[in-house]
Amino acid sequence: MSEDLLYQIALKKLEGIGPSRAKKLISYCGGVKEVFEASKSQLAKIPSIGEMVIANINKVEALKFAEAEVRYLEKTDIRPIFFLDKAYPNRLKHCDDGPLLLYTKGEMNLNNEKIVSIVGTRNATEYGKKVCERLIEGLTLHNPLIVSGLALGIDVIAHKAALNNGLQTVGVLGNSLETVYPPLNRSVAEKMKTNGGLISEFESGTKPDRENFPQRNRIVAGMADVTIVIESAVKGGSMITAKLAADYNRDVMAFPGPVAAPYSGGCNFLIKSQQAHLIEGIKDLEYTMGWEVESKVKKGAQRQLFVELTTEEKQLYDLIEKLEKESVDNISLSVGMPVSKTSFILLEMEFKGVVKSLPGKVYCLA
Repeated sequence: MSEDLLYQIALKKLEGIGPSRAKKLISYCGGVKEVFEASKSQLAKIPSIGEMVIANINKVEALKFAEAEVRYLEKTDIRPIFFLDKAYPNRLKHCDDGPLLLYTKGEMNLNNEKIVSIVGTRNATEYGKKVCERLIEGLTLHNPLIVSGLALGIDVIAHKAALNNGLQTVGVLGNSLETVYPPLNRSVAEKMKTNGGLISEFESGTKPDRENFPQRNRIVAGMADVTIVIESAVKGGSMITAKLAADYNRDVMAFPGPVAAPYSGGCNFLIKSQQAHLIEGIKDLEYTMGWEVESKVKKGAQRQLFVELTTEEKQLYDLIEKLEKESVDNISLSVGMPVSKTSFILLEMEFKGVVKSLPGKVYCLA
């Protein structure tokens, strides 16, 4: 384990320093270790950190905790991923409150080209089970990473269906990785490690306490292109995840159900309040996300531009031409430009007739 990891874990344990403030500290100080080397007077110059936070900053205790955690990790097969690491989920980097550090077990690509989160009730009906299994079977052509929370019901059904169809699947836990909760899903979790695995932001010894699960849900929502709700009551964790996904500017879809069915109430509410696209099967998902399978047509001569483009527009044009089509988030990340600015430039390019927008906040050349 590197010295960097020591400071990364310690940074996460500083009192009053959540993910957003921690990222600001790193940016201003020039690195994680530099945060701990900075004096209180230097930290006081950083906007929005606050005198009270600086006065109570607990560097010594945080480093002591981190030393013990590093020793623990050295004895396990748990792999930590810091938010500046290449393996960290790019989509989560666009979330201001995305975790600083993820603990992982297994073999997974958290930056898969397509990532789908599937959530739903723990009290899944036969209808919910069939809907989930058919959807994932239809997704095999797209080879997405399937993300869920390894809970009973829809979550574990999604994980099992992904494994059965040879798709990579990741379970995001509300506790530390030395235990699987609920224990009933331990055997599924073991199978997932061979083609996917487990993720948690919680350090060793963290129990599956109630308050951890809404926190866990932001990872489920933030690391995916789309969150799909399959059976949910009007209140519950799935509805929290759906709201988080919408807040992150991600697509949300929900399967409708009978009006009197208690575990379709949440899905029906999301649809009728226009907080989610209605989905009945794989075709709806493909259309909404712009994932429709297109026949490969040989390209002729290089497309000629008949309009003048700015330097930034040309940069986006070249990237989209190379990738054929891409989401705003990934375009923004690739060119190192804020999402808001990227969206504005793409809109200008759309007015010029150079690019066109597809469902799912995806762009391609016109």
